[in-house]
Amino acid sequence: MAYLYETHLHTAEASRCSVSGGADYIAGYIEKGYSGIIVTDHFFNGNCSLSRRLPWEEWVNRFCLGYENAKKEGDRRGLDVFFGWEETFDGCDDYLVYGLDKQWLLKHPEVRNWTRGEMYRVVREEGGCVVQAHPFRQRYYISRVILSTGCVDAVEAVNGGHDDEAFDVLANRYAQAIGKPVIAGTDIHDASFIYSKKLFGIYSKNKLNGIEDFVNLILNNNIAGIKTDGRLNYNGYETVGIPVEIRDKYDRITSSNWKENFKEYVF
Repeated sequence: MAYLYETHLHTAEASRCSVSGGADYIAGYIEKGYSGIIVTDHFFNGNCSLSRRLPWEEWVNRFCLGYENAKKEGDRRGLDVFFGWEETFDGCDDYLVYGLDKQWLLKHPEVRNWTRGEMYRVVREEGGCVVQAHPFRQRYYISRVILSTGCVDAVEAVNGGHDDEAFDVLANRYAQAIGKPVIAGTDIHDASFIYSKKLFGIYSKNKLNGIEDFVNLILNNNIAGIKTDGRLNYNGYETVGIPVEIRDKYDRITSSNWKENFKEYVF
């Protein structure tokens, strides 16, 4: 038996782009056979709906409401709900952070000013992990692709938030190139999509009893599989039409020639 988990989900309580409250997702994910979900609302420097002028304690309390409402309903109906967040840098690249909780956030307002490198080092020191979300996504508001090779533990190789399957194919091949595990997530913002669109996620051989179990799956490369619905079978032409930066573990730009660095994998 394998257990299925949603890894990327946004709620209207904290994510400006979401239209569904945390509790709205529970019935649908149960119906679709999921064992649990991870709420990953947009964090302080991303598409968060909360005012940055709020006192830090109030900001954190309000930020966590989507997760807390989902967990309350999940506990009532029998679906596990875990906590994470999605942070954004320079309006370009996004990272899913797993393993730290509300109490940790309340004590660490400095997270608002982290660089990519600082985020990665501290999260790992505190027992969590960092996954780069949809690294090859191209949209009007994204000025460049940033491949953070040294500040991530895994790559989101399948993301339900975009329709271009080529982005996922590139992400999967890129993960192979840097030797990182892959995850899949729906990147869902609307509970009605549970019934009208494809859902994604990861499989675990064992039931996850907490977010730390998910972190360990990633760090030990023990994910049993990812739910892709065939997205990675895409055989079309893949390209990147915007500038690319390759960054190391110190968040330094090491190259802009991604085709040369990863040509064995991406073509």
